[in-house]
Amino acid sequence: MQLRTRLSLEYCTVLLESCIQSKSLFQGKLIHQHLLKCLHRTQETNLTNFDVPFEKLVDFYIACNELKIARHVFDKRPHRPKNVVLWNLLIRAYAWNGPYEEAIDLYYKMLGYGITPNRFTFPFVLKACSALKEVSEGREIHFDIKRLRLESNVYVSTALVDFYAKCGCLDDAKEVFDKMHKRDVVAWNSMISGFSLHEGSYDEVARLLVQMQYDVSPNSSTIVGVLPAVAQVNSLRHGKEIHGFCVRRGFVGDVVVGTGILDVYGKCQCIDYARRIFDMMGIVKNEVTWSAMVGAYVVCDFMREALELFCQLLMLKDDGIVLSAVTLATVIQVCANLTDLSMGSCLHCFAIKSGFVLDLMVGNTLLSMYAKCGIINGAMRFFNEMDLRDAVSFTAIISGYVQNGNSEEGLCMFLEMQLSGINPEKATLASVLPACAHLAALHYGSCSHCYAIVCGFTADTMICNALIDMYAKCGKIDTARKVFDRMHKRGIVSWNTMIIAYGIHGIGLEALLLFDNMQSEGLKPDDVTFICLISACSHSGLVADGKYWFNAMTQDFGIIPRMEHYACMVDLLSRAGLFKEVHSFIEKMPLEPDVRVWGALLSACRVYKNVELGEQVSKKIQKLGPESTGNFVLLSNMYSAVGRWDDAAQVRITQKEQGFEKSPGCSWIEISGVVHTFVGGGYRSHPQLAQISNKLDELLVEMKRLGYQTESSCVFQDVEEEEKERVLLYHSEKLAIAFGILSLSPDKPILVTKNLRVCGDCHTAIKFISLVTKRDITVRDASRFHHFNDGICNCGDFW
Repeated sequence: MQLRTRLSLEYCTVLLESCIQSKSLFQGKLIHQHLLKCLHRTQETNLTNFDVPFEKLVDFYIACNELKIARHVFDKRPHRPKNVVLWNLLIRAYAWNGPYEEAIDLYYKMLGYGITPNRFTFPFVLKACSALKEVSEGREIHFDIKRLRLESNVYVSTALVDFYAKCGCLDDAKEVFDKMHKRDVVAWNSMISGFSLHEGSYDEVARLLVQMQYDVSPNSSTIVGVLPAVAQVNSLRHGKEIHGFCVRRGFVGDVVVGTGILDVYGKCQCIDYARRIFDMMGIVKNEVTWSAMVGAYVVCDFMREALELFCQLLMLKDDGIVLSAVTLATVIQVCANLTDLSMGSCLHCFAIKSGFVLDLMVGNTLLSMYAKCGIINGAMRFFNEMDLRDAVSFTAIISGYVQNGNSEEGLCMFLEMQLSGINPEKATLASVLPACAHLAALHYGSCSHCYAIVCGFTADTMICNALIDMYAKCGKIDTARKVFDRMHKRGIVSWNTMIIAYGIHGIGLEALLLFDNMQSEGLKPDDVTFICLISACSHSGLVADGKYWFNAMTQDFGIIPRMEHYACMVDLLSRAGLFKEVHSFIEKMPLEPDVRVWGALLSACRVYKNVELGEQVSKKIQKLGPESTGNFVLLSNMYSAVGRWDDAAQVRITQKEQGFEKSPGCSWIEISGVVHTFVGGGYRSHPQLAQISNKLDELLVEMKRLGYQTESSCVFQDVEEEEKERVLLYHSEKLAIAFGILSLSPDKPILVTKNLRVCGDCHTAIKFISLVTKRDITVRDASRFHHFNDGICNCGDFW
């Protein structure tokens, strides 16, 4: 009986060898059942005869990629496994296929059983550590390597180099590499590819590649490791040199090398070269190659071509080309960039059918696509359906809300993100800070600034630019300047942001001084710089300076004016009442004036009550097609200001007939982190309506005592004078200021934001309120900031 069992076990071992070669899962499972029956029936007390067939069974299940069954057989063996080869097989399987934690866990169990790892164990377990970025575990394993004196082994040392490099511990990787007595091509490749993964390591990669050639000859894997670093720095010259090297060595036939070269040309904006490489690859192209070509079109802003190529890829699905989540996400991003909702929706359907919709990256890209197409409700529905969300998911939906003018909802999503335990990233703050700026939500903006400091995000220029803009729009121009001055590196956007910040606060001289400082530091202004500069001159009445820099822009800096520059100049001259000069300037423009240019002139006509010119300008705007309600409102208000009520009413009728609705005046103020909103005449909706109404009545009495008189021309309805006074008293900015006086201590400044330009009566009234209450009051309207103190506004009544 024992002999029969032994023969049966030997025969099973031979059969399993055959099954491993053929990967016949069905036959292997039959043998497994037979072994279990033999084990159950045997009368032997020594079960060592079963060790070899069960080890072979584990090997078989690993070969068939049935890792769970392999582990089950391994754990249920008759004897505790002592064969290090079997442990290595299972650790390797986990290291390649995951879960990676199991590979590390198995390694420690192996040590616990007293089994000594060998030189083959460590490369596998270190691979699992690098996949998990488990630096501390890897260092402990490195200590075991030293203890077993295996550090000199080229395979083990190469695995250590690869682990440290992939985990970003470049100094440790270099230390291990430098101690190696013998380095083969794999060791060099590990070092090069590891460094290539990290930004700012291009020079080190290039140095290693040169050094390598004194030791061993590079192979195709070396090139694959180098190319990502070349693409990262957009080094076209080095990319061409490597391409030539590959042609001489015959590496271009390798699909991975060809794809890498294609990617380099794409990142270097050489789309023709990239396409030529793609076409030359013929039938050897794989899915990664197609994805790289689609990505190259996207990088070079050939969005339609990217979509066409993707459609070709879909037709090749039956030829064995397998579409990946990365490719699908890239093409959905193309639809987002093109705001092609139709194609984006089709891809969403495809993602559902193919199961890719469950992929987090694809889901996040779909969120971004719907948000950029303005379908924020659709984006939110999809967001709520997502089983898994990360920081990118929240950032996409926050950005979507902010870009679509729903800043308040964007801030609410930001709070929900924090409550869900997901930490905001740099991109999240880059979306949240503009929301804070729009709402003048200083409390949230300051908290975001603190978080950015703690996380080290303030080293990023983009974040600092957003902080400057946020503080400036929250009325804290001095804090904005402090952020600007403390920046590690300032780009042209940083200078432009600070210049326009001074402009909207009416501090034009500081804007001009900052422009001089920028030139002193050797930074060349761009076309946006001059838009900011001329706008700053316009808000401060610096007509001569604005005219000088407009001319210098072309003569000294070689920048050809765009329509935005001409619109700024028309605004500058119009605000100063220089209508003849404006007329001459517009006639000499090399471009046909658009709505923005005529709109700036119409605004000045309203201020100066130049009805005749205003009517002419309005007719030109009507011919071009008004872009918004603003120009209708300006003309209607201009008629109302001179008592032409019938004409004003006709303009409003025309406005409605053309589908333009006037936005109601709306103001908001932040108190203790809560934003309170007021609509003109809509104070009754506020819980403190009685106190607000009483405070306004008190202020009106005090203001009249000091000489305040209502400017009834600012009421654009044909009603009695007494009614006009009540209408003006309940303008939204006055309501917000009254609430600020009630809610804030006397030493606290008041900041109110309004969606429209402040009217003349409110401007006068707020000067009196600042005098009566002895408080600093700041109002940010659609045009600029007004800083009121002791009855004076810093705009000098020029806005």
